Amino acid sequence: MKAYVFTDKSLERYAGQFVWLSVDTENSKNTAFLAKYPIRVWPSLLVIDPRKESVALKYAGGATVPQLRKLLDDGRRAFGGARTPSDEAIARADRLANDNKPAEAAMAYREAIAAAPKSWRSLGRAAESLLFSLSFARDNSRCVEEALVLYPRVKGSYSAANVAAVGLGCATELKADDPRRANAIAALESATRETLDDKSIPLSGDDRSGLYESLISAREELKDEAGAHALREQWIALLEAEAAKAKTPEQRAVYDSHRLSAYLALQQPEKAIPMLEQSQRDFPKDYNPPSRLSVAYKAMGKYDEALAATERALARAYGPRKIGIYRNRSDIFALKGDKESARKTLEEAIRYAEALPKEQQTASVIASMKKKLETM
Repeated sequence: MKAYVFTDKSLERYAGQFVWLSVDTENSKNTAFLAKYPIRVWPSLLVIDPRKESVALKYAGGATVPQLRKLLDDGRRAFGGARTPSDEAIARADRLANDNKPAEAAMAYREAIAAAPKSWRSLGRAAESLLFSLSFARDNSRCVEEALVLYPRVKGSYSAANVAAVGLGCATELKADDPRRANAIAALESATRETLDDKSIPLSGDDRSGLYESLISAREELKDEAGAHALREQWIALLEAEAAKAKTPEQRAVYDSHRLSAYLALQQPEKAIPMLEQSQRDFPKDYNPPSRLSVAYKAMGKYDEALAATERALARAYGPRKIGIYRNRSDIFALKGDKESARKTLEEAIRYAEALPKEQQTASVIASMKKKLETM
């Protein structure tokens, strides 16, 4: 969004209406903010009522310029006071979502949708937020049911992308013997593809990339390797076209992680090296390019180059993201056959994770590392 959205001149109309704040959730200096406003999806957009220091609006994910304008307008109205039962319910749901109560938030989002007038402008956001909440609550059955009902109501809009894709993800999580599973996956795959192919919806390039990832995951879950491979080829073609249109290094780098994932899925990691080396030159203080280079080199079996890249990444990284670099470095040592270094690196990762402020700790991540260490 920094590269494509916040630079748009049309946002100047909001000058003086909002105090703009970008919060680096990796920086330990911001843990007081995270304690009050927990973030589970990156990016997340919040409109905060300064009178109460409470969340007036919360949206999980990025946004295009038109989406952001609509969110800001909705946030301004929420700040001015809810007007309808649906407005009150969605405001309550946003607060519950912020308090990390996804099941309760889902109930409030459903209430908002049920009470909504026909032309309610917040229907799309409520539908997306409902499915995100159900997914976080691991209520995959209800998530699928709601996605199938809500998709026709948001079809052709920005919100169709998240409704279809999140619903599809929930459908693949249904138990293999669930009689609804096959039909649900088929219906939501169709909805996701329909949204992806709808050129009247001006989705961003990374939004379309996300839809491809959802479709590929569904094909992989169904063991359809031919279908998954065809989608991977379409995916990388989209990403290369979007990167080629970039007007600045920042815009081009937006697609680095997507392109790396696509090349790894195609078992062509070597094709990611030139773009990542370019980003390393363009952004010498950023840990992302060397971290991604280490992943590509690891997939190529170039373990010394991969380890050197992790060293560069660790020197630049901070906060919780550093844990992933440690874990990757441990895996590289293991693949190289240096089990002692792999073990020591994982121990270092655990110590680092446990030393983070509690607002930046993830218990499941620490437990997973300790369990892996026991098996070494």
